[in-house]
Amino acid sequence: MNRTIELVKTIYEIKQLEEFSEPQIALAGRSNVGKSSLVNRLAGRKTLAKISSKPGKTRSLNYYRVNPDGFYLVDLPGYGYAKCSKTEREKWGKLIEAYMTANPGLKAVVVLLDSRLTPQKLDLELTSYLRGLGIPVIPVLTKADKPKQRDRAALQNQWKDILQQSRLPLAFSSKTGMGEDKLWNILAEYAGMAAPGSDPDEPKGDIEPFS
Repeated sequence: MNRTIELVKTIYEIKQLEEFSEPQIALAGRSNVGKSSLVNRLAGRKTLAKISSKPGKTRSLNYYRVNPDGFYLVDLPGYGYAKCSKTEREKWGKLIEAYMTANPGLKAVVVLLDSRLTPQKLDLELTSYLRGLGIPVIPVLTKADKPKQRDRAALQNQWKDILQQSRLPLAFSSKTGMGEDKLWNILAEYAGMAAPGSDPDEPKGDIEPFS
């Protein structure tokens, strides 16, 4: 399927939040983990999501509509690096919390994890928070072309055990396209656009929800 992605809404404050009838899947991760690069790779465009040399520049909720499916990818501010005031960080936190806790359209959160790093405290806190809210977690290891395959596999198994999931986190590379088709299949599945088991690389009936 040929998909396009377009930025349709940018939100900076809680009062700007509104309900959408279409399903939403959020993208979350540490600053500099590669969220903007992932969005651009999926969009087939290099400049849809702005990539800065200074991590932590995303300071809003950015709604990207996926066509023709009709669901939204919502890019959340990165965490753990941004050089900004404590007041501003608290503002982001409250905005993200309001989005997460009062949003029946949110179907899952893609948590982006750097494949070159062992599990980080902030990543563990985020996944624990999401699981506590009952929001499905889709773990994706970014920059997967960087580490050795053996090291990447070990990290995949480590996160699989931490999250108590039935399948390994997806290995993804914005540079090479590794995992791109599988990620689209997973996104479509959680957005309700594809039946479980529709991934041609997975045995039918073998896909179980992340939790």
